[in-house]
Amino acid sequence: MRFLVSGAAGFIGSHLCDRLIAEGHEVIGVDNLITGSTQNLGHLLGNERFQFIRHDVTETFEAPAPLDGVLHLASLASPKDYLANPLETLEVGSTGTRNMLELARSHNARFLLTSTSECYGDPLEHPQKETYWGNVNPIGLRSCYDESKRYAEALTMAYHRVHGVRTNIARIFNTYGPRMQLNDGRVVPAFLDQALRGVPITVFGDGSQTRSFCYISDLIEGLYRLMMSDEREPVNLGNPREMTMLEFAEHIRQLTKTTSPIVFHPLPADDPKRRQPDITKAKTILGWEPKVTLEEGLAETIKYFQSIYAAAGASSR
Repeated sequence: MRFLVSGAAGFIGSHLCDRLIAEGHEVIGVDNLITGSTQNLGHLLGNERFQFIRHDVTETFEAPAPLDGVLHLASLASPKDYLANPLETLEVGSTGTRNMLELARSHNARFLLTSTSECYGDPLEHPQKETYWGNVNPIGLRSCYDESKRYAEALTMAYHRVHGVRTNIARIFNTYGPRMQLNDGRVVPAFLDQALRGVPITVFGDGSQTRSFCYISDLIEGLYRLMMSDEREPVNLGNPREMTMLEFAEHIRQLTKTTSPIVFHPLPADDPKRRQPDITKAKTILGWEPKVTLEEGLAETIKYFQSIYAAAGASSR
């Protein structure tokens, strides 16, 4: 089949392109490179089944060939990026999603939206099921991201109901692995960057807030199964192993053998206190659950970041 992947040069997008190519499909990767990097796609640029187009999906777009699927991953997903670009974040979630849905409709193609666990906000239900409507501050600093994704979900379901588009919605929980940016602002690269540089590891609040971390290969397996399924409503994809930020920081210290101390900073506004997916639906419908342990995934991620540091050191000499 032939797929168009928006956000193809991003962390998750580039790994999804790899999987599609490995499965024998053709891929048109689209990205405006506001946060993505062509380095994530360098190994694919000579592949005859891959084509890259630099384009902003908030502008209308016509694919250069018939499509069987449109996979919409374009988004400013890290707090550092969406807080610095709130208008762009809202635009890609609204106009960008509409343009990609129109593209899928015009080609009679399937459509996958990568949504987020942030749809649940600072949850009052734990763990979070897909039936939970969330506890979101609609005008807070984080609302540009949270509400853009909630709107994108509503728009996706409207296209399914009105136009019969074959839609899938993935609510992605914290994911990590190679190709994350060191200056991403999310907890895994932030902690690893600080640990590998030997500077203090910053924990916000008292470190009691929790997250659940899913390795990238597990997520990609879930996304692939979901987009091939007949499930039209949202499905949680994440690892249900929950841990506090303080526990996670200590974990990073042990794995990197760093001497970095842990320091505490004030908790950002509207930062969720607990985050853990209920993946019963994914297990039942997709036969999916994470396989990679946190220790295994972090070992691969640490090796990747160490290689980035080594390359940077070599280029500076």
